[in-house]
Amino acid sequence: MLQKQQLQAETIRRISGVNTRKCMKCGKCTATCPAHSEMDISPHRFVSMVENNEIDALMSSDSLWKCLSCFACVERCPRGVEPANLIEAVRVTAVRMQNRNRLLPENIPSLLNNKLPQQALVSAFRKYSK
Repeated sequence: MLQKQQLQAETIRRISGVNTRKCMKCGKCTATCPAHSEMDISPHRFVSMVENNEIDALMSSDSLWKCLSCFACVERCPRGVEPANLIEAVRVTAVRMQNRNRLLPENIPSLLNNKLPQQALVSAFRKYSK
């Protein structure tokens, strides 16, 4: 079980491009996060949990989906750690583990909507077609 979590943590670090060892746990990312009061795992704790291979706890956390992806934590970090990128990488991993990561080209026409920004569709196709 531990080896599986280590592999998942390595994958998450690779996908996100974040060096979790740079985090000095100052909490500035959490202090700046507009959603931290709604999260059971704060941004700096999120980084620490990835570093310590505690992936199962992250996957079952509501914080994973409550992050606003506003990148305030990224802007505030004095060491250049990017908690939002880690959270996004864990989200992608969670979706892929649930086998909900398939967006087939033939399904796209049914998703088109005049109010849907094209960027959202391109982003979804990029994330969920691998």
